[in-house]
Amino acid sequence: MAVRTASFLLFGLFVTFHTWGAWADMEVNMEDRVEVYKGDTAQITCMFTSSEGIGNTIIQWFYVTETGERQKIYYQDSMSQIVDRATRFTDRISVNGTGATGEVVLTIRDVQLADGREFICLIKNLTDDSKGSTQLKVFGTPDLPTIEGVQTGISVNEVSPSKIGTCEVKNGFPRPNITWYRNNTPLQSVPDEVEIVPSVTSESSGLFSVKSELNLKVVKEDKNDEFYCEVSYFVPGGTRMTETHRINISVFYPPTAVNVWVESPKGNIKEGDSIELHCEDNGNPPSSIISIKRFEENNSDGQSLDGEVLVLNNVTRRDSGVYQCTSIDSDTFQSISGNVSVFVHFLDAAVVIPQDTIVVAMGEEFKATCNALSSLKTQAEWLKDGEVVFKGHTLTVKDATFDKAGMYECVVTVPEIEEMKTSGSIFVNVKGPPEILKPDNTEIESYDTTVDLSCMVRGFPAPKIIWSTSDGQDLEMASEMMTEDGLQSRVSIQVTSDITASCNASNDHGTDALTFNIKTPVNTTPPPVTTTTTIPTTTTTTTTTTATTTGTATATTISSATVKAETAIPPKKIRKEGSGVIIAVIIICILLLAILGSVLYFLYKKGKICGRSGKQDLTKDKSNKDNIVVEMKSDNTEEAVLLGVNGEKQSPNEQ
Repeated sequence: MAVRTASFLLFGLFVTFHTWGAWADMEVNMEDRVEVYKGDTAQITCMFTSSEGIGNTIIQWFYVTETGERQKIYYQDSMSQIVDRATRFTDRISVNGTGATGEVVLTIRDVQLADGREFICLIKNLTDDSKGSTQLKVFGTPDLPTIEGVQTGISVNEVSPSKIGTCEVKNGFPRPNITWYRNNTPLQSVPDEVEIVPSVTSESSGLFSVKSELNLKVVKEDKNDEFYCEVSYFVPGGTRMTETHRINISVFYPPTAVNVWVESPKGNIKEGDSIELHCEDNGNPPSSIISIKRFEENNSDGQSLDGEVLVLNNVTRRDSGVYQCTSIDSDTFQSISGNVSVFVHFLDAAVVIPQDTIVVAMGEEFKATCNALSSLKTQAEWLKDGEVVFKGHTLTVKDATFDKAGMYECVVTVPEIEEMKTSGSIFVNVKGPPEILKPDNTEIESYDTTVDLSCMVRGFPAPKIIWSTSDGQDLEMASEMMTEDGLQSRVSIQVTSDITASCNASNDHGTDALTFNIKTPVNTTPPPVTTTTTIPTTTTTTTTTTATTTGTATATTISSATVKAETAIPPKKIRKEGSGVIIAVIIICILLLAILGSVLYFLYKKGKICGRSGKQDLTKDKSNKDNIVVEMKSDNTEEAVLLGVNGEKQSPNEQ
């Protein structure tokens, strides 16, 4: 009995050791963690091996609850696949693989934050079992972070740190982290200087919202600083970071300096300008108690204006000086000042020496100086008749002539300020005998009865001008006026024949004369147009009229035999104004003579005025010495002889 008992014990130990060795050969491999975004699908792989093969394998899946217990969610053997009901994963899981390949995959759809747990894969066979686990990590990407700075200014006089701003990020999982930066430098809490106050809110969705408040003891240098937040959060496979936009804060600080300047005009200031002075301190905000005034060395009072702008209109050199701007801090009532120097440039009226008018003898030299008192360097130019004749403050003219006489204008300018200029003038008279400016033509051919002549005379003292003709007659002057070129005299002459007129000028230094020759053009008459009438008698009467520009002569002749009545028509001529009137008079006279000839012929036919033969006196009054006696001849030469009042025959030259 004892031997049987020992045999059974040895057999049991053998079976036990054999079973232990087989279990020891079952191995399950799983990933430590699987990471997935909220709402995505997670896959957890379970791989196993066994020294006895993998047939008849039982596969079970569990998850660990919040209390640490294992909750089965899936069972699988060679005959069935069962998803446990009434678990949080019942409707969202599936398992791929039968175990024949040594690998199964648990798939979880629409992963939620609460799914982030430990999952266990348990593998069994007839003799052994083994398990492995994987931690499921679920991530939620947070919203973009926001930053909000304080809207009011922060004074540097605050004793404790002041709130700068708040940074917040919402709906992240796991909890995001917030870091504050100033000008790209991270900030850490420093007692009495920097305070960072975080706060975390767990949302009903399981996500986290984080807020961080920055408090800072500000200084003046913080006025230009930029503040922002950096948010870091976890994602599958690592971490990510995002930044907020950057903000500035308004730092209030008292002024430490005052700046005062001339806003306009830019550059040099001259008399007559309007000056605009501006004043500003470097405090923030600028002081509301500020003033500008003229600073006097022995008197602090002066022109002042409460405000940051002072305007001075139409300034003079008396407005030059130092202007002071004073700023008073409204909190401490401490004052600081700044100064600016203002200089108003000036240019006085030009002074020409000698003044007004100078007299210089012909051929001599004369000088004149011109300058103006100015705060800047000046330059001068001398102009005559609008053209620059000399540059410099002293004008020197050698060998004076009439051409160099006249008005000289001196213009003084300031090169540094283009608008500054002044001028003066001097008139130069050159002593000398008269000089008559010769015209282009002194030979004048006139068709008019009146001729206007002009004479321009230079000389000093002003010459006396007398007009005369070649027969010694003085002419009455029409006008006389002084011009820039000299003394101009005009005269009008009645022209009846060729005439010579002279312009005679004289003063204390000599005389000069100019002669004009005026000619009337010769009137050359073409052959007259003749009308001939044959009369069966031995005598007839012919009237001939001759006219010129200097007078009119009339003669009556009687010719014998065949009588021809001739009417001479003068030709058209190119003439000056007034010759048309003379031609009209001539034509009228010819017409009247033609009518008179017709009347005389009619009376002759009737026998009223003369017999058939002998001489007949046609005059009515023998005592009238102007009566003309006509002698009739019977030949056809039509020779006309004028008889004097005593019946004496006159030669043609005496007619």
